[in-house]
Amino acid sequence: MEGVALITGASRGIGAAIAQRFAAGGARVAITARTAQEGDHILEGSLASTANRIKAAGGRVITVTADLAKQTDRERIVETVERELGPIDVLVNNAAVTYFEPVIKFPQRHYEVMFDVQVRATFELTQRVLPGMIERKRGWILNISSRAAIHPAGPPYSGRRGSTVYGMCKAAIERFSSGLASEVYADGIAVNCLSPSGLVPTPGVVFHHLTDGVSEDRLEAPEVMAEAAYALCDGDPAVLTGKVTYARPLLEELGLPVPVLAH
Repeated sequence: MEGVALITGASRGIGAAIAQRFAAGGARVAITARTAQEGDHILEGSLASTANRIKAAGGRVITVTADLAKQTDRERIVETVERELGPIDVLVNNAAVTYFEPVIKFPQRHYEVMFDVQVRATFELTQRVLPGMIERKRGWILNISSRAAIHPAGPPYSGRRGSTVYGMCKAAIERFSSGLASEVYADGIAVNCLSPSGLVPTPGVVFHHLTDGVSEDRLEAPEVMAEAAYALCDGDPAVLTGKVTYARPLLEELGLPVPVLAH
């Protein structure tokens, strides 16, 4: 893939895997997150580490340290990337901040941060890349979602308490994606939404103990998401757009190999 790809939330986990895959495919990659260096966050992973892996593999990458909960940071990301790498061809909105707390005691500040990072930032960054994409009649926007967007089944209910607001954010992203795909279809721009089909044991997932008691056959390598993301952003926007889909089924649909979780 030629061109420039901007990936948010790329200091670790799924975002880092997607950034590495796009770089391996030939894209000039810009990665952004809050964690610039190892030790800046309690979780393992940083922009520096992701960038070092990309450079070691021969890829081109720049880092933009930013907090997507802040308006000023959201405003400067696209400008910085286009100044240093050129027009953005691919935007992957992956960044997320998550608090797993029940609705009855969910703090306003946590609610605002989650929507700012997951929904508002997705919306604003998209607004900033769209004019150039429309002018060039070329572009791919990929928003990362989760199975949390699916409505709980019941009654009776047995779902994990505390995931309601997270599900709200992801549901909003999915509706935004399908709606925008319709709006910009005639402009040659693909808009898709992708979720893991299994549980990806990223540092954040492990930190929140979401893998506790989960059988190994339900776990999924971050590379599955990376390969699916690359496929969606390397396809024909006239055909591969408007999807709200899951990584493994998408790869199988496209006849592509599914990476296996390393032990």
